[in-house]
This record gives sequence, C-alpha cells and structure tokens, in this order.
Amino acid sequence: MKLTTDSSIHVATEIPGPVSKLLQQRRESSVPRGVASVLPVYVRSANGVTIEDVDGNRFLDFAGGIGCQNAGHCSPEVVEAIREQAQQLIHSCFMVTPYEKYVRLAEELNRRAPGGFPKKTFFVNSGAEAVENAVKIARHYTRRQAVIAFDDAFHGRTQMALSLTGKSKPYKSGFGPFASEVYRMPFAYCYRCPYRLTYPACGVECARAIEDVFKRQVEAESVAAVIVEPILGEGGFVAPPKEWFDIISGVCRRHGILIIADEIQTGFCRTGPMYACERFGLEPDLVLSAKSIAGGLPLAAVTGRAEIMDSPGPGGLGGTFGGNPVACAAALEVLNAVDSHGLSERSAQIGRLFISITRDWKDRFPLVGDIRGFGAMQAIELVRDRVTKEPAESETREILAACHRRGLLMISAGTFGNVIRLLVPLVATDNQIEEGLRVLERALVEAQAGACAA
Repeated sequence: MKLTTDSSIHVATEIPGPVSKLLQQRRESSVPRGVASVLPVYVRSANGVTIEDVDGNRFLDFAGGIGCQNAGHCSPEVVEAIREQAQQLIHSCFMVTPYEKYVRLAEELNRRAPGGFPKKTFFVNSGAEAVENAVKIARHYTRRQAVIAFDDAFHGRTQMALSLTGKSKPYKSGFGPFASEVYRMPFAYCYRCPYRLTYPACGVECARAIEDVFKRQVEAESVAAVIVEPILGEGGFVAPPKEWFDIISGVCRRHGILIIADEIQTGFCRTGPMYACERFGLEPDLVLSAKSIAGGLPLAAVTGRAEIMDSPGPGGLGGTFGGNPVACAAALEVLNAVDSHGLSERSAQIGRLFISITRDWKDRFPLVGDIRGFGAMQAIELVRDRVTKEPAESETREILAACHRRGLLMISAGTFGNVIRLLVPLVATDNQIEEGLRVLERALVEAQAGACAA
C-alpha cells in the first residue's frame, strides 16, 4: 500500500511483529484460550483513532475497543480528568460513603436519556451487569418473571445476559443450563426475513409475532419486560423499520410490559443521536449505557423511569465498584466532549462519508450483499450468492486479515460471521476515514478476484 506523508498507518514489520509473537507465546501459557483476540498484536499506546503496537506498527482503529472509544483513545481532557480524580479519591464505595461525581453523572444521564418523564440512574461496571440489573428491576416492579428477547441479540456473557443472547456458538456453547423464563422471537432482519417476506408489503409481520409468543410460549400477564437492542450490535448492525418499534411498544403498553433498551453499543452518538432510540421515537422504560460511556474505563448505567428504579428497596441494588469515582470523572468529561466536539453531528458526517465512498461497492463487488447503518454505525454484509444469500464467512475472515496486514483494524459481526462493521472513534478525520476505507476496498478487490478465480 502506498503511504503518503499524512498517512495514519505505518507498517514497519510483518503483522504480528516479532515482539508481539513473543508476548503471544507467554500469553498462551498464562491466559485461557477462551479469551480470544481478533488480532494478536500487543498495543503499546493509542491516541485518537490510532493504536501503536510494541513493534512500532501504527494502525488505524476502526474497531474502537468494540465501540468503547467514541470520544477517541486517550482524549487529553479525559486523561486529565482521570489524573485529577485519581489524586483525590480512587475508591470509597458509593454504598458506604458517596461522592458528588456519581450524583452529577446520574443527573446528566437522566437529562439526556429518551423520555420526557422523571428518571433515575445507578451505575455498575459492565454492560452485562447493566442487563442483569435491568431484569432484576423489571421483575421487582412488575412482580412478573418472564423476559422476551430476540433472535440474533447479544446482551453479554453473565448468566442472565447470556441466556438473553441469541447466538449459540461460541457464546453459549457448553455453558448451560441457562436462566429460566426467557422467551425469544424474531428480530426485524429485513435482509434475511425469517418469514421470507419483503418490507413494506410484509406488514411488519415479525413485530406481530409477539402475539404468537403470548399464545404459544408465555402469557402476556407473566412477562415483565421485552429487552431489545434498537440496532443489533453483535448480531450484524441490523436496524428495524420504525413501524416495528411502534407495534412492539404498543403491545407492551397494552399488557403492562416494560421495554428495556440495550444501548450499550448504539449509545453515546454511535448512530448520530445520543441514543439510537431517538431515531425510532422509542421511549423505553429502562435504557442501558456502557462501552463508550467513560472513555475506556469500566462503567455502565441503568437509567429508567423514577418509579420503576425506586421499586427495589435500600440495598437491593449496588456493587462494590459500581460508579467508581475515577470512571465517573472520565464519563463526565466524555459527555463534555459529546457537546463541545459535536460528536452527534460528527457521527452523522462519518455516516454520510461512508455512504459516499461505498455507494458503488454493491455494483463492483458481488460479494457485497448489503450495506446498511445509521451515522457511524455502518456495516457490510458479505454473501457468496446474492440469491441464496449464503454467508461468506471465510471470505470475511480473509478480507479482515488483509486489512490487518495493511494496518487497518476492523472486526466482524453477525450470527453467521459475515458482516464487517465500522466502529471508528467519532473524532476520526475525513482523511482517516478515507484512508481506512481504501484499505478495505483493496482487500475486497483481492477477495473478489480470488472468488472469481475459484
């Protein structure tokens, strides 16, 4: 690849380089194989949209720690907020002796979350913890047990979160039995409609299937909540039609069922607005935030209607490290960046740039079956045959490996492992977006040539 003087990418060794290979040998004798890595290059530092490994290679990061770096790696403002807070207080446990930044961050999220009603927020350490606690709160408030989740969903790897997750391998394989009272229905995956219908003539049949769940799986009066990602994350960046949410939320309201919006990957301006719910006019009862909330520090939040959040009594919610003061300080600075750096509009600009660059890729590359997304949450689904839509899983791996060799870090998604997803930090410049997509385009050219030769 030809590098210009303003290139963000610098490849100095083979990928992975010699020092990374030595570290990988140490890892294999010390870390369980279940903790896999997409690319075994060992990172030394990161800044903005680039990461540098221990061999001196510099990568454009279009993965963002799986969507945790919307505000960019090591933002100077976030780093300074962490430093100042660490000098004053690292930990006291909010449940023992509280502190102001926890309260201030809760106020900010209450103000920004969808819905024009009083809200309250509490903090945990991870997205999976947020999911677990949202289910707890919903069950306590409704005095019901059942939860409905969706095919192709991903909600985490702890017991309840994994039970709600729709993809079996590798996430659930061998880890059962799973939590009871979890029921499932199709998501609005229009490109792979489970009913083999076409939108909009379908009448959004997949949303009306919730009534079948009540008839065949669990009565509505036993359902505490429906948990949904406004746009599937690990499931392949799939967005439903707006009417889908209208139907689902209408049914839930009629039956007194709470709506939990898992915005762990879609939140913090990834799709443009602060929360993807806003795109669909959805006002969930509980909304979950994590990933980009604290610039890379472990933090997650459950925000919801005040009367629902107040249902558990004192001591019913909590956790030793939840809402750690250093993480809260970082999160407050991330929110400042959302406003001062215009991350919402920047996300929309990145989306428009992505679309303009990839506009003709479906015409040029038969491997490209679908290009979809909102804002900076964009994806390309690869297929071997556009009629059968056979997933091009091995080709996806080859394309990503080619990108990695040339200094672009991207990752896949999708139940079939055939979706390339964009999770670039929102501070990326147009030149960086264009440089990264040129690398991806070259990998597609090579993969398509290989497919034709075969």
